[in-house]
Amino acid sequence: MATKQNVTIYSTPTCHFCHMAKDFFAANKIQFTDYNVATDLEKRKEMVEKSGQMGVPVITIGKETIVGYDEDRLKELLAV
Repeated sequence: MATKQNVTIYSTPTCHFCHMAKDFFAANKIQFTDYNVATDLEKRKEMVEKSGQMGVPVITIGKETIVGYDEDRLKELLAV
């Protein structure tokens, strides 16, 4: 069951937990927008404003922000 909420992940290419989150989204057929904050300075600034830190991944689902890969919280918010 796919979510109708907007899902965004701020990630870097070398982040293991970012890859785990994207694999989770793919496995559950969840569409998401991915911003590479290693190269996109504007999106990096946006991520820091939302999360208050530089760590990745930062995932937003609707109005919720999750810092790090928390599969249980993702399942809860996405109803998967």
